[in-house]
Amino acid sequence: MISFVHAITVNGLDSTIVDIEVDINQGLPAFTIVGLPDQWVQESKERLRSALKSSWARIPPSRITVNLAPANIKKSGPSFDLAIAIGILLDQGNIENDDIVKDSIFLGELSLDGRLRAVSWILPATIWAKEKWFKRIFVPLGNTKEASIIPDIEVIWVSNLKDLISILNKETPYIAEALLDLSSLQEEIIPGTQHDFSQVIGQKFAKRALEIAAAWGHNILMEGPPGSGKTMLAKSFSWILPKLSINEAIEISKIYSVSWLLTEEIPIISKRPFRSIHHTASSTSIIGWGRNARPWEISLAHKWVLFLDEILEFPKTVLEVLRQPLEDGEITVTRVNASYKYPAKFSLLWAMNPCPCGYLTDPDKECICSPNQISTYRSRLSGPLIDRIDMFIEVPKVPTKDFKASAKQDAENSEVIALRVQQARDIQAQRFQDISMSSNAEMNPKEIKKYCVLDTESEWVLASAVQTMNLSARSYYRILKLARTIADLEKSTTIELSHILESLSYRKKDES
Repeated sequence: MISFVHAITVNGLDSTIVDIEVDINQGLPAFTIVGLPDQWVQESKERLRSALKSSWARIPPSRITVNLAPANIKKSGPSFDLAIAIGILLDQGNIENDDIVKDSIFLGELSLDGRLRAVSWILPATIWAKEKWFKRIFVPLGNTKEASIIPDIEVIWVSNLKDLISILNKETPYIAEALLDLSSLQEEIIPGTQHDFSQVIGQKFAKRALEIAAAWGHNILMEGPPGSGKTMLAKSFSWILPKLSINEAIEISKIYSVSWLLTEEIPIISKRPFRSIHHTASSTSIIGWGRNARPWEISLAHKWVLFLDEILEFPKTVLEVLRQPLEDGEITVTRVNASYKYPAKFSLLWAMNPCPCGYLTDPDKECICSPNQISTYRSRLSGPLIDRIDMFIEVPKVPTKDFKASAKQDAENSEVIALRVQQARDIQAQRFQDISMSSNAEMNPKEIKKYCVLDTESEWVLASAVQTMNLSARSYYRILKLARTIADLEKSTTIELSHILESLSYRKKDES
């Protein structure tokens, strides 16, 4: 008799149902796993021998063949241990009733004593099990919260193989885990633990630009001398980002799940990602790493911010990796064995010094760099990358007199700014509710034509600026999208001349 058990494999973000077929026949003792298993799956044979013995069962001294179908898809990781064990027990008759097995997915790694260890990518697997109309999914205790985020499918946790055998034989009733309340996972802000815009002295122009960028998804470049506040502005920026919707939280969490970054303590990403990269990072670590190309920084910043401090210290090859995902909102990672596509709709936040020594624009310190050094330094930022930036802002050194003035003033805090950002975000969510986008930054020419209508005067001013500043067609559309966001912040249904002028103030003249 051949037994059948269901599991799921995840390659990239694509899930596939795996039918595990187990056949035990007479013959010389052998244990063979076929169906394109990797080394992790092959090693499950040794874990299964000990786990079954510890659970008052055993692998018979017979010829055992396990087929993982479909055979043309790579099977990776230890998550098939549990399903293979159930298949062996079914074939031996240790599990007498397979009614529950037929409608269930089994995922989990077995330890030598039969306990179940947590595995990766449970969230996308649970979503796929629900979409394929399975009634329930059995998972290790450590994966329970992650799986119970998804409604309309029973999530049953088991601590060891022996308990699961008892459940499948209907000797012990199972209790489905309650649906996780996502509001309980919202990150609580403890006073004094976050960076606040009220702590940044001066820099009103930069704060205004970051508020616009937060509402929604515009790329921004900050340039200024060391100590002017660029890094502190960037850290404060993460606290004014709009709240995540449930669908966005699940979309982001799927990426973190396949990257092995979700835990029992953090079963879902409830706050917008703010990923900061050091300039020693390689292009591989930014786009995806490992033989199976797990998504990394570019995709982990999906649905919001990727921060690169001191960008001109990055190798030019690393910076050029950002060009394609900035334009397409996704990244394709190719390896010898496969190609994987991951979402990468992020807002790029850059900070840079004006020259190698950093003091070219500092009024109090003399720059020691030669013109050739400055030119070589700044050339690392190519024209195509500059063209993809929506906002350029100067962050000058704060005069000493402003320190005393700021002590007497109550600067606007991040909570107030975040409220305006959220209101602008809600306007955009309403605008794009019937199409597959969520922000002004994602608009294509068709949506721009519909939602960025200008009056005659504004059209003339914009056309003149494009010609005078030698801007590209891409820059033209980015100006319009930025003006639409500024109008949303002011709760204006139309784009006015003042919005176009402010949008132009954040552009940089093309010197090429």
